[in-house]
Amino acid sequence: MKASWEKIEKNVGVLDIEVEVDQVAAALDKAFKKVVQKVNVPGFRKGKVPRSIFEAKFGVESLYQDALDIVVPEAYVEAVEETGIHPVDRPEVDVEQFAKGQNLKFKAKVIVKPEVELGEYKGLELEVSEAEVTEEEITAELDKLQKRHAELVPLEEGAAENGDVVSIDFEGFVDGVAFEGGKAEKYSLELGSGSFIPGFEEQVVGLNKGDLKDITVTFPENYQSEDLQGKEAIFKIELHDIKRKNLPVLDDEFAKDISEFETLEEFKSDLKNNLSVRKAAELERKKEADVVEKAAESAQIDIPPVMIDNETTQMVKEFENRLRTQGMNIEMYYQFTGQNDEALRVQMRDDAEKRVRNNLVLEAIAKAEGLDVTEAEVQTELSNLAPSYQRTPEELHAILSANGNLEDLKHDLLVRKTVTFLVENSK
Repeated sequence: MKASWEKIEKNVGVLDIEVEVDQVAAALDKAFKKVVQKVNVPGFRKGKVPRSIFEAKFGVESLYQDALDIVVPEAYVEAVEETGIHPVDRPEVDVEQFAKGQNLKFKAKVIVKPEVELGEYKGLELEVSEAEVTEEEITAELDKLQKRHAELVPLEEGAAENGDVVSIDFEGFVDGVAFEGGKAEKYSLELGSGSFIPGFEEQVVGLNKGDLKDITVTFPENYQSEDLQGKEAIFKIELHDIKRKNLPVLDDEFAKDISEFETLEEFKSDLKNNLSVRKAAELERKKEADVVEKAAESAQIDIPPVMIDNETTQMVKEFENRLRTQGMNIEMYYQFTGQNDEALRVQMRDDAEKRVRNNLVLEAIAKAEGLDVTEAEVQTELSNLAPSYQRTPEELHAILSANGNLEDLKHDLLVRKTVTFLVENSK
């Protein structure tokens, strides 16, 4: 196989690829073995038609598309490796010559990873903060723990307030017609959580157990359902139950219940130490983020839009996974927030562009400084990860190698190593 690369504009170029006739013949053989299983020829069992009879009846051209589907991807991958380019999207393929007994010639228009012109990345000035823990921060953490361990107590009398958890039936109508997804029974809702369309929860506040009410809200202009965007809706609701959070008293008994300590003061002292460790880690992460941000800002890169699109898609998938761990899915999220896929992607696009820029700059710095990941560092990381996967380091290495994720692990290690380099060389 022969391959050449020519850059035609910015981050776009063309691979000119020629595949020898013997590889074309091998692809046609594979295509025949695949196609012959599906054809019926009188006098022959399916899959047993001789090649000569098949070509006489259907023509060798009937194998061309399947053969191309076999040989083009293989040749493209080989050409990418041979020329050392780094594609960031699927190529546009133009087949110029393909026939039995001839070489295959095709061109692949490719968008490649952009070149990075690094700016200043050593000696960057960073803000230094101390990991001091204030009494206000300790109090705020205790408040969180109180709420986390609060008991939900049914409220027999009295009106619902923010922070209460209510059980409601509701059904929504637009212009007097019920709409899909607007009905639920015994739905549990924490008032003030912002889970529902703006204005909904506020109108539940003040209702008593057993109350019926018509709530009027307006759907956001960017609501996921186009039929409801900007529309006024009436929700008929019935409030069944109110549960109020009964906060535990902050005393020695509370400390015993949630920790190994006998007194509240001992617990607060330990809490302060933990907050200090957590704050130090947060400050270190902020320092790392700041130094990467400064290095990225000083670099010159022309990022192909497709890279930002792909990163946005990845971020949406990550967001969906986080929702699933919280017992939600993306459709529920859109229903509660009034967003849609397009609005979410727009919201994430700036961060996606920043992530792409930062990764490209870190790769360029690693290359400029000759940073690399050693096999010993890979083994150390595998040893650290193995317990959480309940595997030995050797088993984890084999699994990652088999599914192609070992290179991703090495890339992550190199990124972390490069960030450490930047921090160590900052002011």
